[in-house]
Amino acid sequence: MIIGGMLVSTVEYPGYISMVIFTGGCLLRCPYCHNPELITGGEQVNLREIKEEIDDSQEFIDSLVLTGGEPLIQYDELEKIIKHAKVSKLKFKLDTNGCYPERLKKIIKYVDYVALDVKAPFNSYEKIIGAPIGEDVKKSMKIAYNSPNTFLECRTTYVPGLLNKEDILNISKNITCNLYTIQQFRNRVVLDDKLKQTNNPTRKELMELAQLAKNYVDKLMIKTSEFGNEIVK
Repeated sequence: MIIGGMLVSTVEYPGYISMVIFTGGCLLRCPYCHNPELITGGEQVNLREIKEEIDDSQEFIDSLVLTGGEPLIQYDELEKIIKHAKVSKLKFKLDTNGCYPERLKKIIKYVDYVALDVKAPFNSYEKIIGAPIGEDVKKSMKIAYNSPNTFLECRTTYVPGLLNKEDILNISKNITCNLYTIQQFRNRVVLDDKLKQTNNPTRKELMELAQLAKNYVDKLMIKTSEFGNEIVK
């Protein structure tokens, strides 16, 4: 399996201590990607070594998180890791861009938490992200939300100039999830160097967007580097 690293985290899976595996490979080229080194990169690691690392960490963790890149690119290895996690009685969280609804459908019964990136309004993906995958993302959303034992978080990174207030409203009106998170764009590490000149949105800006969106979603959160996760009342 191609991975870009592993670490233990107390924040990647809310309420749990998790081992986080960063997988290599992504079919998207989002200009604001904060892990651009993982788009085509990573180290080939034997699946047995990954399982051993999980086993050796069991005293310290109670969950496993696969993120990327896009984990579902490496579906066969992903499925084996998930089953190993479930045999080990670990909670499992998947971070995904929603490009592979049919693959997600095959494993959703094992997934306790899905964090789904909704990068743009479903009908504007090609214009904003450069990939016509809005319908696939919508299908992935429905698969995760309709899974009785899966918690679904939809999340959007707000990039000024790439998205606007109307886009956030459009997204919030058309998603169905347990939690919607509006994340702060950060210009320190990005795929497109031009975005390094884009100012990071402030907490105030995100809160104003959240106040508009909260009329359409049941539970809403903003995430900033300064204040972390904040539930919007």
